[in-house]
This record gives sequence, C-alpha cells and structure tokens, in this order.
Amino acid sequence: MIARLIFAAALGAAVSIPVAIPAVAQDFRACLSGLKSDAASKGISAATFDAATRGLQPDMKVLEFLDFQPEFKTPIWDYLAALVDEQRVVDGRAMLRQYANALAAAQQKYGVDPATVIAVWGVESDYGRAIGKRPLVQSLATLSCYGRRQQFFRGELIATLTILQRGDVNPDHLVGSWAGAFGHTQFMPSTYLRNAVDHDGDGRADLVDSIPDALGSTANYLKKAGWVPGQTWGFEVILPQGFNASLAGRTKKRDFAQWASLGIRRADGKPMPASGPAGLIIPAGVNGPAFLVTKNFDAIYAYNAAESYALAIAHLSDRLRGGGPFRTPWPTDDRGLSRAERKELQALLNKRGYDVGEPDGAIGTKSRQAIAEYQVKIGLPRDGRASGKVLDALKAGK
Repeated sequence: MIARLIFAAALGAAVSIPVAIPAVAQDFRACLSGLKSDAASKGISAATFDAATRGLQPDMKVLEFLDFQPEFKTPIWDYLAALVDEQRVVDGRAMLRQYANALAAAQQKYGVDPATVIAVWGVESDYGRAIGKRPLVQSLATLSCYGRRQQFFRGELIATLTILQRGDVNPDHLVGSWAGAFGHTQFMPSTYLRNAVDHDGDGRADLVDSIPDALGSTANYLKKAGWVPGQTWGFEVILPQGFNASLAGRTKKRDFAQWASLGIRRADGKPMPASGPAGLIIPAGVNGPAFLVTKNFDAIYAYNAAESYALAIAHLSDRLRGGGPFRTPWPTDDRGLSRAERKELQALLNKRGYDVGEPDGAIGTKSRQAIAEYQVKIGLPRDGRASGKVLDALKAGK
C-alpha cells in the first residue's frame, strides 16, 4: 500500500544489488543469523528461512528511499495530475467492465463500491503495470539490518516468510516496492496476513497472480478500516470569502448542517446532505480546492496515511463514475502534467539534445537534470520540475 510507487517506481523500480564490502557482508550475515532466531520464535522453519535467504546480499539502494515519500514532498497539483489523468480514467473504466463479476461479488460481501476498489488498484500499481521489481526478502532483510525503523521491517520480513511458508504466493513472483509492498494493490506483508482473502475460490489468497483476490482483499481492507456502504467519500465545496482556515482538518468533524451554516456550499450545486459528520480539508490552502470528507475518506486514508493519496483515490473513483475535474483551480500558475504530457516533455528534451532516455512519463534523475539545465537556459527557476511552463516553452521552440 504504497501509492508512492506511482512516483517512486521511476526512482527505484529496477533491482539493484551492489557489491558489498567485506565489513558490510559480514555484518549482514551476522544480522541474518539473529533474524533467523527471531523468525524461528515466530514459527518460521529453518528450511523456509534458509531457502529464502540462501546467498542473499543486502540491497543498500533501498536505504536511499527510506526518507522519500512523494505524497509529502511533491506539490499536490503535480501529484494528482500524474495519478488522475485521462489514461488512468479510461483504463479504469475498462477494468470496471472486465472484472465486473468479481467487483459485484466484493461489493455484496464487503459493501465497497467497484469504482473505489478499481481506483485503489489504479493509484497503487496503475492496474498492475507497476507492482515493483525488488525481491521482498532482500529489501526487507536489508531494512531489518540497516537504517531506521529496523524493528518495523523485521516484522514485515517475518510476515513475508510466513506467506512463503504457507505457499500462498509463488516465491519467484514475490517482488514489490523497496519497502515491501507487493501485489496489484500493494499490500504490506503484515497487511496481507490480516486482510488478504481468497476471492476467486482456488484455495489461496494470491494478490500477485489473481486479480480477483487483489480486488476482494482491497474491499475487505476498506471494510475493516470503517467503510460505510452507500456513503460518499465526500465532495468538493466552495468556501465563503474570509473563511477561517483553522476550522479545517480531516479529524475536525462537524455535521454537514453546521458546515452549511458557515457558508460552505457544494461545488456541484447539489444540496448538502441533511446530516452526518464530515471534516474539511484544504490541501493547498483556502485559495485552492476544498473538500468535505466523510468516514469513507478516512478508510481510504488508512490505506496509506497521506491526504493527497486518499484524495487521488477519491477523485479517481469519481472520475470512473463519470465525474469531471475539480471546479476550483489549484493556486499555481505552473500546472502539473499528465503522464502523456510528461512523455511529450521528455521527447522534446531528447530532440534538443538532452539525454533523458526513452520517454516513459516517469520523471527520474536524468529527466530532472535535463529539465534543470533547460530551465537555466530559458530563465526559469532551476528546480528540475516537470511543469506546464517547461512543456509550453519546449513546444514554443524556446
């Protein structure tokens, strides 16, 4: 459950196994010995542990990603522009049709509507296209031995070994993000143990090779997180002039009627619900889009604790139902780019002689370096950001 993959996949998708210096290798072997004892106390057999760690070397590259979370460091208009673009909407509607039966069964059992489940899948892994390529055991063993939060990652490593010992997932397919999230909807291993379900009836809960299992498990997760069947996640609202921003906050719940009495109205012109608790979020301040959010938004937020992430899923679910873009523009004069626009930007940079590799819409190190150099050339602030101003300048031939 790291939607961070949508951006982070561009930064760390390929498996990287650096040559460990002797001291690091020795430390890692000693750490693995301790992990084996810990795993044994949790019911992991020596055979399972040895098979999973035989010849294992640390992947020190994962430590570079430990403090990088794009939900918190990327401007929200950039974050949403890439996650909720026309391509993801079109693809999501196709997935709604293709997996209609599995989604209907999940809704009947767990109460979560198909559009929300598909939106989670779209944001988490672009409908299975970006599930990650790093071997979970290697990543989690490395994070269990080095860096911060070692205790947390040790728990996730043992959960991974439990999955292997149970035979739920093909060991060769147990790959994912640098932090251990795996499968179509990116469950952490411990989350898998608590929430994964056998939705296709084959006797195994397999989030990698069974899309119905992944969809059913996602619905089960949201139900356990407090999803209220038939309720909206929330909606965009218009704030009155001079609104007191201190009243905002996802957890500062008020009745819809109270919000209405403060002059807040729905952006789509529909009447406010008669009653029910909701919090107000203003991701870019009072001059940007504002939203009243319900317990269902909180359930999405539980999947990955970032409001921008939850808003991406909520907005994508609305778009899959036929809704349009937000009515209030983001407070920026330099718009975010869709993935198609990012590909176009990369192609134009290549034509100008910059080496950004094959245009793929993923803004990695080469792209950021090329953008920064181009920004200096045309007099824009040098921040390496793929933005509307940069694309427009390239298209204008500057």
